Order: sequence, then structure tokens, then C-alpha cells
Amino acid sequence: MNTVDLKPAARAAHTEKSAESSGGRAIVPDDAPQAPRAGGLLARLGRWLERDHLPDPDALRALYEASLTDGGANQLARQWAERYRAADADERRSLLACLVRAGVDIEPRGDRGARLFRRLYAQSDRLELMVELRADMLRWRNQVAGLSVLEQELAALLSNWFDVGMLELRHINWDSPASLLEKLIRYEAVHEIRSWDDMRRRVAADRRCYAFFHPRMSDVPLIFVEVAFDGQMAADVQALIDPARPVDGLGKARWAIFYSISNTQKGLRGISFGNFLLKRVIEELLGELPQLKSFATLSPIPGFADWLSRQSGGDLQALLKDKAERQAAADDAQAGVRWLERLRAAAQGEAPDAVRRSGLRLAAHYLIQLRDGDPLDAVARFHLGNGARIERVNWAADASARGLEQSCGMMVNYVYEPEQLDENRARLAEGKPRMSRGVQWL
Repeated sequence: MNTVDLKPAARAAHTEKSAESSGGRAIVPDDAPQAPRAGGLLARLGRWLERDHLPDPDALRALYEASLTDGGANQLARQWAERYRAADADERRSLLACLVRAGVDIEPRGDRGARLFRRLYAQSDRLELMVELRADMLRWRNQVAGLSVLEQELAALLSNWFDVGMLELRHINWDSPASLLEKLIRYEAVHEIRSWDDMRRRVAADRRCYAFFHPRMSDVPLIFVEVAFDGQMAADVQALIDPARPVDGLGKARWAIFYSISNTQKGLRGISFGNFLLKRVIEELLGELPQLKSFATLSPIPGFADWLSRQSGGDLQALLKDKAERQAAADDAQAGVRWLERLRAAAQGEAPDAVRRSGLRLAAHYLIQLRDGDPLDAVARFHLGNGARIERVNWAADASARGLEQSCGMMVNYVYEPEQLDENRARLAEGKPRMSRGVQWL
């Protein structure tokens, strides 16, 4: 993959032949005498104020090295942030490449990277910009040499700035601002919200939606969870999210079902506050509805189809109880692909019991697969890492195109028992994810 050329375009571009002023911005000839430090910074800044020039890395070096009270460096930071906000994707990548080049040989580095981002934050006064910066860095860190160092330094700062103690939990309902509801529609990552009627049903009186907000980004939900209530553990997400489903009273509710949890900011990836969200929501729900006895999810299995497609017949033989199925899989390098097609077809029709049982067993086996001590499946990694247990695997629980594509329509219930969370996390650390007996016996 090609990397971005880190040589500043300003040096390769034409040389300015005259000095002029425009809006207080000076454009000076390349051979002009060097001004004092602050004046030199502002003069060099003028060379890249127009969009066809990139900043000089030598000038940007001051963003790392100057004190946080340095006027010239701070003005440079404001100009860089303003240009970055207005830039398209290609220009943003080039601006980040110049930023990397400016600090690549600073030794010892110490807290210079942190100083750079503190300065940019202070001068832009926009926490959203810092989140956008990291999202872009994650996107391009394999294309711009050295960018991963800056990304890690910014991630450490964001982890502090988004400490869970600073976040506010809010209940979102149909009376919430329309602009906020529109964000939920846009950010919903698990089950698409298809219309305003769909949105209205998801925040109706017999549902709950909670989100975490940061006080400096008060109109942006960072992560949100959607909750339904029932007398039993839910097994069919289509029935759960049907906009035409009647609104019920909550007097008979015994189960709280977390059926969708969505992170909204790519720039906060790896900064975990989802587990705190669920804990806070459970506390809120018990305070409001003390009759609730159990808390479970109805969760997708997003990595199952990809995993199954890569299994050979030898991999699958031990998981198939039917003798004929084991024999058919023997020495078949494409056995996983064939089973994937078979399960998808079965999920859309009348599935033979043997096929359904095999599908559930394969999914259960996948859910407890570990890599470097963590579950392979991203959703399993989140819930098992938070101390939940695998309670039940559900056949044909998500008949949507996405559900069939990623997990042959199967979904899983994870159960949260507050008094068991620590023990379950300890078992996961030992390489033994907690599951119910019903799953064990599949």
C-alpha cells in the first residue's frame, strides 16, 4: 500500500516573489531575512493559508515544542484546526502526514505528543475535533508512516477526557429533541431504524432507551442501549422491533431485554464505557421497575458466517453428531462453505431438526472460541468480558438480510446476573467462558 509523501508541498511549489498583506496574513519571499521566533512562525504560516499549499513541518514542530502559552504556536494551532475542519479526506490525510513529519525526530519524545493535542484542543475549543482526528488516524494509520504513534498518544488523552465519571446518563423518549432522535436513527448499528414510526415504537412507554453524553459534546450520544420488557427471555428480534407491535403495560414485565447497543464515535474505539452503561441502566431499571427479575440481551453473532466459511471437514467432524453428516464432511475442504449455505437456506424455510441442532451447536462452539484470551466474536467479547454468560442460542431469530448474512439468522441471549459478574470474568480469564447447561448440552 502506498504511503503519503511527507515532503511539504509548500517547498516543492512556486516561490513567492513579493510580500503582501491580506487580512493580516503575510506572504513573504523564500529568501527574506528570518524574523524573530513568533514572527517567523506567522510568516511561514502564511504560505499554506491557501488550500493549494501544505504546512511546513518545520513550522509545525512548534506545536510539539513551544509552551502552551506561546502565542505564535497557539495561533498556528488555531489555523491548522480550522483548515482541518474544512478539509476533504485527501487534504486531511496530507495535513496529518505533515503533522507526523514535524514530530518524527523529536527526542526524547516524552509528553510532546500530548502537548500537541492539548494545544489543538485548547485552541479549537472543540472536543469533537479530537474525536474526528482519532477516527481519521485509525483510518489512515497503515497508509501514513508514523501515524500510529500519534494515534496512540491521542487515544491515551481521550481515555482520560472521556472518563466514565464525567459522562451523563440520559433517558431518551419521544419527547426528546427531534435532532437527538435523528442521531439515534443515523447511529443505530445493530437493527436499522427504518422510519419515524419505527423510532416512535422504540422509545414508546413500554420501552427504554438510555445514552451516555459528555458535557463538552452534550448533543451527541456516545453510546446508547435500547431495552424491551417481557415476561420471558426474548428469542425473536423481528417480533421485538415490529413497529406495529401493541404498546403493553409494564406490570407483568419480569425480563429486561437489551436488544441493541450502538457506539456512535469511531474515534472512541477501544475506549470502553459500554460496560458502565449497562451497569448504570440496570440500576436505573431496578429503581423504576423493582419487579424485574432478570436482565438479558438478544444479540447478533456477527462473526459466525465468516468463521464457518473457513472451516474444513476435519474441523467440523467433531461438532456434527449425525454419522452421515460426519462422513459427508470428511476430507471436504469446502465443508464450512457448504454448511453455511445449508444453514442460510434452512433458516428461511422449514428446517429439519437435525440441521437446526447442528446449526445451533456450531454457533455455540464458535461463541466460546478464544484468541489471545478473548472471544473471537466481537459481541461475545463485549458481553463475556463484562461478566455475562451465554444463556441460549436462538434459531431463526433474525430473518433480516443482515441477520442471514452474518449468522444464518441465529442470535444469542447473554444473561447478566449482577452477583455473578466477577466470577464469570474470572472464568473467562482462565479460558473457560461461562455458558448455561442448555448450551453445553447442544
